[in-house]
Amino acid sequence: MEPEVREACGLFGVWGDPEAVHKTYLGLFALQHRGQESAGIASTDGRVLQRHRAMGTVQHAFEDPATLERLRAPAAMGHVRYSTTGSSLLSNAQPLVAQTQWGPFAVAHNGNLTNAPELRARFEVRGSIFQTTSDSEVILHQLASPEGARDPITRIAEACRALEGAFSLLFMTPGALVGVRDAQGFRPLWLGRTAEGRWAFSSETPAFDLTRIRPEREVEPGTLVVLEGDGPPREVRWAEAAPAHCVFEHVYFARPDGVIFGDPVHRVRKALGRQLAREHPVAADVVISIPDSGNDAALGYSQESGLPYEHGFIRNHYVGRTFIQPSPQARALATDMKLNVVRTAVEGRRVVVVDDSVVRGTTARRRCAFLREAGAREVHLRVSCPPLRHPCFYGIDFQSKGELVAAEHGLPEIARQLEVDSIGYLSVEGMLAALSRPPSSYCTACWTGRYPVPIPDGMSKKSCGEGPGGIVAAGA
Repeated sequence: MEPEVREACGLFGVWGDPEAVHKTYLGLFALQHRGQESAGIASTDGRVLQRHRAMGTVQHAFEDPATLERLRAPAAMGHVRYSTTGSSLLSNAQPLVAQTQWGPFAVAHNGNLTNAPELRARFEVRGSIFQTTSDSEVILHQLASPEGARDPITRIAEACRALEGAFSLLFMTPGALVGVRDAQGFRPLWLGRTAEGRWAFSSETPAFDLTRIRPEREVEPGTLVVLEGDGPPREVRWAEAAPAHCVFEHVYFARPDGVIFGDPVHRVRKALGRQLAREHPVAADVVISIPDSGNDAALGYSQESGLPYEHGFIRNHYVGRTFIQPSPQARALATDMKLNVVRTAVEGRRVVVVDDSVVRGTTARRRCAFLREAGAREVHLRVSCPPLRHPCFYGIDFQSKGELVAAEHGLPEIARQLEVDSIGYLSVEGMLAALSRPPSSYCTACWTGRYPVPIPDGMSKKSCGEGPGGIVAAGA
């Protein structure tokens, strides 16, 4: 995957557990791949909400052990973040917390709200003062609105009905922890249970593995799940489900050791690679991957094609995932530092290199050039998803066609630009065949241009951008 693409944000929360804060801290570690820009935890003892947030990784944000001790409470929720359109500011770090006439609320958000500019303008006309440039803050203003029910859970449901776009959310009040998914279920959210019978939420199941929490089920689209008191989860249907799960979670973002939208990620990625080999075979000597997200697809390609699989690149794991570096210069440097070619694996050989996706093409070209410099005789690029041709408005940071090499160019021109001997992309049909649910259950907008939630006219990365009264999609 190229570093220009950013998705963002991981959610984790535990209710009714004396070690809730520590488990949330560990859970955020397991979700660090979803954002390294900032991290935060909010907790409650049943009376007040406390919060700590800081820029950087989870380890950096909570490097002082006294911080976790200060937050100690039987309920906690946390967030790791990357802003999908910028604003790397502490004020945008989550969870966001506000005191309202209806009591205190904390919120953490994964996704992008397509109607955030409209909602923000409406609140500002009424005199609301915003403290961040994040799309997520409109949720707090919705909760604080003088209209609506007094009950906080009902207020949360009412607030969600005003939102459009992609949002998996965690809310905390002194009396409850609430998990919400939008009607489409764009972004993942799981419900789990501890050995002691306590309940928890997580964006991905590997965070449950680390904290010894058993995954129970995914929160259903259009559903609000309430954890309160000592009872079982209470489910509230606030919208009619219309599933449109983001396939890019399977292609790239999710950890391969997890389960997303009902399917094990490792199995799906191997199936993508197998189908890629069937659709785009080539005479070659070896298959290699772009680590780490290309590993499983390359393994599948090797198994289907009969070509041996080698480790052609070695990753420096101390660099981190380059797509979450906050500046183009930092991302370019991190890209070069991240991977090194294993010369003996590719020298003099015809190489199939499998990547999960190609965005602008600049990074793919550099990596294929590295293979040439190491002595590869031929370089054949195979991509385990279709060509990215359309902007995403649901939480992935490629929001203009000008950022996408496949938007304006056919395969021969892309191969020339990337300086490879051939290129092959997986078909949309082949990609969807690797998944267990009906094709209509998935969002494929970035490949097909079919948006399951309407996009406001003129909406773009820049039109939602910063400036007086501006807003950025910082909650993704």
